[in-house]
Amino acid sequence: MTSHSLPSLPCAICYVIPVYNEEATLAELHKRISKVMSDVDCSDFTICFVDDGSTDRSWEEIAALCATDSAHTQGLRFRRNFGKADALQAGFDHVNGEIVFTMDADLQDDPAEIPAFLKKLDEGYDLVSGWKQVRHDPISKTLPSKVFNALARALSGVPLNDFNCGFKAYRKEVTANIQLFGELHRFIPILAHAEGFRVGEIPVKHHPRKHGVSKYGSKRVVKGFLDLLTVTFMTRYLRRPAHLFGGFGFFSGVIGFTILAWLSLSKILNGTEIGSRPLFFLGILLLLLGAQLVSIGLIAEMITRQTTPETTRLVAERLN
Repeated sequence: MTSHSLPSLPCAICYVIPVYNEEATLAELHKRISKVMSDVDCSDFTICFVDDGSTDRSWEEIAALCATDSAHTQGLRFRRNFGKADALQAGFDHVNGEIVFTMDADLQDDPAEIPAFLKKLDEGYDLVSGWKQVRHDPISKTLPSKVFNALARALSGVPLNDFNCGFKAYRKEVTANIQLFGELHRFIPILAHAEGFRVGEIPVKHHPRKHGVSKYGSKRVVKGFLDLLTVTFMTRYLRRPAHLFGGFGFFSGVIGFTILAWLSLSKILNGTEIGSRPLFFLGILLLLLGAQLVSIGLIAEMITRQTTPETTRLVAERLN
């Protein structure tokens, strides 16, 4: 794609690339991104590699790239492996561009598709996510991903086909208004959508991994589904927790009250002994539980500030 077919480019494009044991791919990835920027006639760009506690020579490779291309390359290094979400957040906090790209460092994402992301952003989208229609991964990875994506669409209402794709483009307003920690990097489109940003998607090529090993494991499947429940709560009830706790509390209280009212009526009309009946204690328990849940909801409603970990304390070194 030639530069004349592109929209007007922003004043700065930044790339945030989490790195974990990818020493064999970094130089080639840097070369490919730089070539694309040259092809679209954009010299105002920054590539920020975030070394998430690699145990190979990834940091040495990043340092070498920063030395040879200091104008366009930056590096952050964590003291240990904190996870992809923290790496992305540290990168977001560090870079300062109108447009921010994220992609994996393993060369499975193709930088040649960057112009397509820019064109989609120019249509008025705030976040554009890649969709790996054809994946070069084993079924043990693709099948759970399909199930996860279907659940994420159903629970969030965000009509994306691939929430897991790390190849994304953001306007700076998006990265400035979301906070990532834990495993929340998978849910960036959901978090952005909840903040009112317009989210789009384009199909991208997915290349086979040629170097290193996949970091995907069975534990990530379980964590992913648990995090989906967390994000569902955060996006739907974080600003109105009383609706969630109060709803459950009201439901529990109504059932408890109904049980006790029925037992009381039975005692009045029939003289039935109710003090030793298990149903009597269940009614009291449900009524008390309902009151507690409503109280928790009211207290949570007063807590308006969400506390998240600072990623700046995780960075041990900075280059450029």
